Amino acid sequence: MAQWVIDAAHSEIQFKVKHLMISTVTGSFGTFSGSAVTATDDDFTDAQISFTAATASINTGQADRDNHLRSADFFDAEKYPEVTFTSSSMKNTGGSNFELTGTLSMHGVSKEITLNAEFLGINKDPWGNTKAGFELSGKINRKDFGLNWNAALETGGVLVGEEVKLIANVQLARQ
Repeated sequence: MAQWVIDAAHSEIQFKVKHLMISTVTGSFGTFSGSAVTATDDDFTDAQISFTAATASINTGQADRDNHLRSADFFDAEKYPEVTFTSSSMKNTGGSNFELTGTLSMHGVSKEITLNAEFLGINKDPWGNTKAGFELSGKINRKDFGLNWNAALETGGVLVGEEVKLIANVQLARQ
């Protein structure tokens, strides 16, 4: 068995959502952790993956927007301090591509989601630590998780899109 943990200094967890139906806002979580346990050192098809992000660490580069996202209108960070993911399967779909399926929990709601995962390889850093890289992407509907706040636009449509794109570049360190 091999134990891997997220190297947060070399990883990022981002999301993208439409604003005014004409532009995209990108945000990230600054505080997160995660791990993967595998039966072998370099084959992640049997990996048991877990991940946690602190909702209070959300950052879109705009303090007022970030505070609104932390409020009860969206994440309600005081009541729901974490977003978590626990995998149920990691299926190779060809070459270095995988489908990572598991339970995403946020805002008191848990749902199964599937993310695309690209395995970028394994390498040793200059200090002898073994690292593995993944790029993950997927989409969720924020309303499926109780993040319902919105405002209608005078010209039709809504202020905040329902579809949220998830993007993560993760470097794991073997323990």
